[in-house]
Amino acid sequence: MKTLNKALFTGLSLVAAATLVGCGGSEAKKAQAPFVEINKDPYPSTYKALPSVATLITNANVYDGIGGFFENTSVLLADGKIKAIGNSIKAADDVKVVDGKGKWITPGIIDVHSHLGVYATPDTGSHSDGNEMVKPVTAAVWAEHSILVQDPGFRRALAGGVTSMQILPGSGNLIGGRGVTVKNLPNRVIQDMKFPDAPYGLKMACGENPKRVYGKKGGPMTRMGNVAGYRQAWADAENYQRSWDKYKADYEAGKDAKAPKRDLNLDTLAGVLRGDILVHMHCYRADDMGTMIDVMKEFNYQIASFQHAVESYKIADKLAENNICSAMWADWWGFKMEAYDGIRENIPMVANAKACAIVHSDSDQGIQRLNQEAAKALSDGQRAGIDFSKADAWTWLTANPAKSLGIFEQTGSIEVGKNADVVMWSSEPFSTYSQAEMVFIDGGVAFDRNKPETWAVSDYELGQVAEGDHK
Repeated sequence: MKTLNKALFTGLSLVAAATLVGCGGSEAKKAQAPFVEINKDPYPSTYKALPSVATLITNANVYDGIGGFFENTSVLLADGKIKAIGNSIKAADDVKVVDGKGKWITPGIIDVHSHLGVYATPDTGSHSDGNEMVKPVTAAVWAEHSILVQDPGFRRALAGGVTSMQILPGSGNLIGGRGVTVKNLPNRVIQDMKFPDAPYGLKMACGENPKRVYGKKGGPMTRMGNVAGYRQAWADAENYQRSWDKYKADYEAGKDAKAPKRDLNLDTLAGVLRGDILVHMHCYRADDMGTMIDVMKEFNYQIASFQHAVESYKIADKLAENNICSAMWADWWGFKMEAYDGIRENIPMVANAKACAIVHSDSDQGIQRLNQEAAKALSDGQRAGIDFSKADAWTWLTANPAKSLGIFEQTGSIEVGKNADVVMWSSEPFSTYSQAEMVFIDGGVAFDRNKPETWAVSDYELGQVAEGDHK
């Protein structure tokens, strides 16, 4: 009986196998391996807003950051947002009222070019983490992986009314790596500071810096060498993107597709070509900027901003046509040859051409008084007959920076529904004597000048003479 059962089982198995061969061909179809997809945000923001209470600032002067000016106006902050703006807002019993009579309200300042944390204070060689100058293209590096969150510069910038900033790698390389946009609320780790859902930036540099760094290290050593380096990098990124697109198409067609080998440099560059990552390019001369616009068009990506851009006034019309912002100093110029033809009227001339003008710092000192930098640019323009209002000039510090960073839907203006990133100034904020008295980030009080006991102090300042700048 056992022998019969075994023979019967064997026969049934052969019939089943024959049936499978007849239906499916010479061999069973292989199951596809799991689809490989690159995580575009492997280090997500863990930012949490400060605790806050509903706050009504009353009877203040308001620059709304998009060109508007309102007198005797109240602003209601609640649940982390700007809830109401007007002169007849009634405060509920549970709303904290701040008397803004004689004060000025603005959106928080946004600095699009900072190196806080990657060139941290104390200024020592061990804290120099901003330039990976080992090869001309280092798109694989991310500034956030160098940021020392204990840098006292964050607190100093907060006292100057800065609520958000972009922290960039340095400018030694053709392509220096990713920048990151942060809320200016120092925390224990950088992910706790990252602006939620803000696009990454890519720092690039043209002109003197890359050729100076690499001229005796295998190149590039000329401007034409620089451009060849960018073009090769973008061509490689196009090929890389095509290989991933083919893999996806083949996989969706049911083929036994194999994922391409990952390349961290090309991941970032392909992100730019897809429109996910914004290019911010260190560039001084007008002809260099014109060349980079040509390269941008050749490879079909967008430059969000030229940084420093001391000759933007020469091509302001082209910048407007191509939707490229210029992040500029008020009066730094002449410290190297490509900075020689800078003029003090640069910012207002760019704005007058309907291009996107931004005041930036690139300095742990300048970031503390960007309102004064904007004031200098405004007055230089007025002396040259370019008569912007102060309300228009405030866009150079808030709305335009937010647009260039891809965060204008969230911040950069005093509008209902925007994040409550707001500064109350002691007096007219273009004045040298004006100080940020209160700084709100997402509605929470991040800085109160009248309560020095609440000022955050970096570990490096503990026990020092200048601890928290409270002497």
